[in-house]
Amino acid sequence: MSAVKLESRDGILIITLDRPKANAIDVATSLELYAAFKALNDDPALRVGVITGTGRFFSAGWDLGAANDGEAVDADHGPGGFAGLTEYFSLTKPVIAAVNGLAVGGGFELALAADLIVASDTAKFWLPEAQLGMLPDSGGLLRLPKAIPARLAREMILTGRRMDAAEALALHLVNRVVAPDALLDAALELAGAIAKSAPLAITAARDILRETEALGIEAAYRHMRSGAIPSYQAMLQSDDALEGPRAFAEGRAPEWKGR
Repeated sequence: MSAVKLESRDGILIITLDRPKANAIDVATSLELYAAFKALNDDPALRVGVITGTGRFFSAGWDLGAANDGEAVDADHGPGGFAGLTEYFSLTKPVIAAVNGLAVGGGFELALAADLIVASDTAKFWLPEAQLGMLPDSGGLLRLPKAIPARLAREMILTGRRMDAAEALALHLVNRVVAPDALLDAALELAGAIAKSAPLAITAARDILRETEALGIEAAYRHMRSGAIPSYQAMLQSDDALEGPRAFAEGRAPEWKGR
């Protein structure tokens, strides 16, 4: 039985993790998730992905029980890395994590790999790996210090400190906090707002943000203007770059072609 459920709504792919063991993720589940994210990437009719879970957990992270079945701690989780997303750097479309509950270890890392996070007010986030003889090396070590103050990130990584949804919102780790029964609607509302924008512009924006985040502003400008970001050049030369201003002037909704 599949651990990953897919549903398409108005250009949004809803990816639901539904696995009995607290939505824990083994290699097979990572490969299923990667297939879902690749389907999002490859289908021009799909514009945004939403990843969520069922039950009390968003995801408990790596399935520790898989170790008893012979799965190595450093097992290859496929081309997208752990959970199919943490190393899927060529993904061209945004993903929103709709965190329905506990995001633990690799589950937290999956949420961190998303572009935006909408959380239930019951959500909690923590990285317990060091207390289990491991490290959050599927992105927690690298992404969390960029998302919240570095010393707090160190505390969470070194001690397993837990963060609730209210604190996550105060620190801008998450974009929205809503009641559990409003979670999917809130994520879909955000996804719908993205889907109204030109697809090439969204791809270019994500690429520029990623490629310049470690640069100073002057170096970032040079890199952006250098022609080194193909998606930005494609956007500038696209029909959509003409369609947007034309539609605005004519008082109508733009008709994006993605070219």
